[in-house]
Amino acid sequence: MRILGIDPGLQLTGYGVIDVAPAAPRLVDAGVIRLNPRDSIADRLVELERELAGIFDEHKPRRCAVEQLYAHYKHPRTAILMGHARGVILLCAARNGVELHELPANRIKQSLTGHGHASKLQMQHAIQFLFGLKSIPQPPDVADAIAIAVCCSRMIEDARFISARAAGNLRRG
Repeated sequence: MRILGIDPGLQLTGYGVIDVAPAAPRLVDAGVIRLNPRDSIADRLVELERELAGIFDEHKPRRCAVEQLYAHYKHPRTAILMGHARGVILLCAARNGVELHELPANRIKQSLTGHGHASKLQMQHAIQFLFGLKSIPQPPDVADAIAIAVCCSRMIEDARFISARAAGNLRRG
């Protein structure tokens, strides 16, 4: 199963594509969509949609995972701006008939590092280690996007395990 993880932003949007395999996930592609901060928000959203459409067309994911919107009371503008980018991502997933998963940031960090408040650098190192990369993914938005895809794959596997156990297909022990 192919999963596209996306770390939304209006300047940098990270993306990571993984294939979920029985032994371990395999990194297919990862990168960042760079949007010009001098362009209007509307123009950046158009560019984001165009770039994401190309990624969906090229990789044909079955699932798309994106970080849930988080609003800090000290920075409400950040959440509003992030909501614009997330809207474009949700639109692209729906247009492509891709199942969407929205994950809380602390759950993503917990899944990869064991700590729900891990730093960007810790996340980069976790992704480097998991996939045996020679260097940490740069910029951090790329590592975050890959982590979102990995967390989604782990949640899907956990749900399958729980379903199988509830159906009596797995024994305790």
